[in-house]
Amino acid sequence: MSKKTLFFCLLILLFAGYGCFVCRALAVEVKEIEPLEAKDRVMIFAPHPDDETIACAGIIQEAVRVGADLHIVYLTNGDHNQVAFIVYEKRLTLRRGEFIHMGEVRKKEAIKAAEVLGVSRENLMFLGYPDFGTFAILSYNWQGSRPYRSLLTRISSVPYKDNLSFRAPYKGESILYDIEKVLLEYKPNKIFVSHPADANVDHKALYLFLQIALQDLKGRIGQPKVYPYLVHCLGWPLPRHYHSDLALEPPKQFQDTQINWSKFTLSKQQLENKHKAILCHKSQTESSAFYLLSFARRNELFGDYPDINLGEWQFLLDQGAMPSSEIYEEESGQEKEYADESPDILENKGRVSYSLDNDFLVIRINKNKELNSRFGGLVYIFGYSDKVSFAQMPKIRIITKHNKFRIFDGRKIIQPQEASLKLKGKELVLRVPLEILGNPDFILTAVKNYSGILHTDASSFRRIDLR
Repeated sequence: MSKKTLFFCLLILLFAGYGCFVCRALAVEVKEIEPLEAKDRVMIFAPHPDDETIACAGIIQEAVRVGADLHIVYLTNGDHNQVAFIVYEKRLTLRRGEFIHMGEVRKKEAIKAAEVLGVSRENLMFLGYPDFGTFAILSYNWQGSRPYRSLLTRISSVPYKDNLSFRAPYKGESILYDIEKVLLEYKPNKIFVSHPADANVDHKALYLFLQIALQDLKGRIGQPKVYPYLVHCLGWPLPRHYHSDLALEPPKQFQDTQINWSKFTLSKQQLENKHKAILCHKSQTESSAFYLLSFARRNELFGDYPDINLGEWQFLLDQGAMPSSEIYEEESGQEKEYADESPDILENKGRVSYSLDNDFLVIRINKNKELNSRFGGLVYIFGYSDKVSFAQMPKIRIITKHNKFRIFDGRKIIQPQEASLKLKGKELVLRVPLEILGNPDFILTAVKNYSGILHTDASSFRRIDLR
């Protein structure tokens, strides 16, 4: 081997080693989850039949192994997956009864998968709300409004006779009542639920409904620990298919965020059982086995954002405990200069920030380029108050397009004179009066940004305490 060839080989090895070192240095620390014990009361909330298996099969088996009290609650029967229906049934149909039939099929598959994991039928609760419709219900269908009407089944109430919620109208009160009912009955101290950053709308909705229910029941069921699990995330997990020797790592786009990740490591037998249980969901694996089986790995992953308390930050400033020019930036852990500004709590690499200014919520959206006429945003703000039922609270949606905006409460346009939007180069500043939010104690909020018709980026739903 020539000296030149040897030099290049050593150079490649050097950079390869350096690259591995960097990857290890940048890896997210994922701690083992707190062990389950016989005294635990564990509740798994699944948006659809199969989510409990692909995300929590190991946790389910561990709860059974240690003798913990375990219950699994399914928000929907998963009756809206047209592609899976066509592949599984090998025919095309738009008849209402066929989609209800698919919901029954998926329910039976969930029961069979649970048996593989050691869970009996009496520990499963199916609510049967509309697949792909629960976020719309959260946003629009409360009190005097009409029930949500499912696009495929074309019905407005739970159609499954054996479900806990048979004939319950597709309205926010119905879902909230059922979630609170099971929480009150079983009083779990550990809850596993879909993640607020999940790309699927039912997954977001279930997390949000749970947050509201837990606040409604505060002091009546204690303060359970909540472990969100992620399922739908672009380009994750990779590689696809069954790789039992690999670990499930946090997605790249969430590795430098505030999420506190934890994991549960499966035994060899638990992993084998998880693989078998996933295959029980035949209506889904016939079209998506490559995806579902990619979750059958050495560990399961859980993590949530910490709560943000703008009220506490404001209190610190009012008391003079923190100079207004030295504000702690959570993303980097460093101090950052915000001359004469109220403190911002930053998320998503600084693209979206929130602050309080007297009786206004201030939302800033920062871009790496000048904001042009094609730039737009969609802001969701669901406020919660201990003094008013959530059904009566405003469900605010704000649509921005360059320097114009519209505000909706549910489907109704409102025109508060005090609200404002300003563009400052690369920054959009939206000021929203707390009054139109119902003067909430906390809000559940998320932001989506658009360039033209394309969705460019988004912040996850966050709970922000205002008091």
